[in-house]
Amino acid sequence: MKTILYDKLQKQIIITGLMIAFIPLVLTGTIIYFQFAGMFQDKIEAQMRYRSRAQAETVDLFLKERTAILTAMADTHLFHDLLQENKLAQLFKIMNQRAGAFMDLGVIDASGIQQAYVGPYNLKGADYYSQQWFAEVMSKGLYVSDVYMGYRNMPHFIIAVRRQENDTIWILRATVDSDIFEGIVRSAKIGKTGDAYIVNREGIFQTPPRFHGKILDPSGIDPNLFGRGTTLLELEKENGEPRLLAGSRLANDKWLLIISEVKAEEAEGLIQARNIEIGVMVIGAILIVVATIFATRRTIHLLEYTDSKMSRLNAQLVQSDKLAALGKMAAGIAHEINNPLAVIIQKTGWMEDLLEEEEFQNSKNLEELKKSIQKIEFHVERARKVVHSMLGYARRMEPRQEDVDVYDTLNQTIALLENYARLSNIRITIESAEDLPIIASDQGQLQQVFMNLLSNAIDAVGKDGIIKVITEKTASQIIVRVIDNGPGIPKDRQKKVFEPFFTTKHGGDKGMGLGLWISYTIMEKMGGSLNFVSEEGKGTTFNVQIPIVIPEKK
Repeated sequence: MKTILYDKLQKQIIITGLMIAFIPLVLTGTIIYFQFAGMFQDKIEAQMRYRSRAQAETVDLFLKERTAILTAMADTHLFHDLLQENKLAQLFKIMNQRAGAFMDLGVIDASGIQQAYVGPYNLKGADYYSQQWFAEVMSKGLYVSDVYMGYRNMPHFIIAVRRQENDTIWILRATVDSDIFEGIVRSAKIGKTGDAYIVNREGIFQTPPRFHGKILDPSGIDPNLFGRGTTLLELEKENGEPRLLAGSRLANDKWLLIISEVKAEEAEGLIQARNIEIGVMVIGAILIVVATIFATRRTIHLLEYTDSKMSRLNAQLVQSDKLAALGKMAAGIAHEINNPLAVIIQKTGWMEDLLEEEEFQNSKNLEELKKSIQKIEFHVERARKVVHSMLGYARRMEPRQEDVDVYDTLNQTIALLENYARLSNIRITIESAEDLPIIASDQGQLQQVFMNLLSNAIDAVGKDGIIKVITEKTASQIIVRVIDNGPGIPKDRQKKVFEPFFTTKHGGDKGMGLGLWISYTIMEKMGGSLNFVSEEGKGTTFNVQIPIVIPEKK
């Protein structure tokens, strides 16, 4: 009944404790996650806007520098001078030394005919009058074209400036190295799935993307969705994978530089943080569960132990009265037996005196009578020792100091138990150190300890075994080891061996579990100790450590 109540109480405490712990944990973790997710999303958007704007400024600077140097060269040179290809080639060299990234350089007259050309293609004499860029530069004076195929039949774009000398109008035109320009665009810090490219007003790729498409292909992006500054959009591609696009318009207002990232990759940090948080929460939850169960079980165990201890103490009080009565009865019986033994000893002495008289000296049974009397005296002496041992065992008092020979005390105790051991075919041997000193201790209580240990060893061995008693001496102690080859004490019971009323014996006819507790208490009062080592299937060794106290000289 009590076990059911304790189990029910344990479940209630565990459930209540876990609810108190988990509700704040889950609420706190959820709030922290969503706050962190919001902050992380803001940080991602800010970073992408910054990268897009920074890269747009880099491209603008690149174009501005090339436009500036081309304008400066046109302003500082005359048309008829540049028609000389050696001078044009020298100018081209200077321009690439100053800024680089120019593929070719040409001088075009007002009718659109290229009058001079330096570069890898044979374009001298080419007619650009019908080209869109020609009309634009003649109209505006400066023009950066979209990427187009042109005469060379490969994607490229040009920078052209118009110059007027008196009545002569001419154009200085340069083609930008596409590889260098594309490298500048792609120099943006992008991840594994990130991309950076430029589209024009019609959404046509002006630089090749890393994935999905090539230069001059439609990008599928509507530039009108992007405002004047830097705009961040989330688009879903054909494969269903959402991407974040950060677009910034260039200074020429024709081109849009786009930084593209897969949303999942940008959110990797958030996912990692979420996984760490979940991991921490799971570990915390496990620790809370383990700690709650452990603390609850320990508390319930302590309650059960306290309850059990109170029950044992109540039983012990009753048992103490019984033991006290038993001790008095044992003392009374010993005294009653001692008196007849004294009479028998007296009468055997008288019989020995009679045998010395002449009339018995001549008897043919004289030797037989003497041997019988000697046997009577021997067995009476044994009976007296048993009685004295019973008297010592029946006493219950604080340790008293007397001269004690530990070896003799052991022999006396073994003598008392020899017959009991012999009935079960158990042999008791003793191996003693030669230099054991006489110590000041309580012989009766030591004998009680030895009696308990040897009795327990006999009961443990059961039948056909051997019990070894070994004595050793150290600088401050005499150690007595009682070793049996019995079945040993189970591990789960070893910690309870010295508790009162605990016994490993089956049935109530072999003890009440007080012997080892009393022995342990006696050794503590003497300033010594009692411990044991036991292994199931191999036996048990009890170690009695007796302090060496030199007796006072009388």
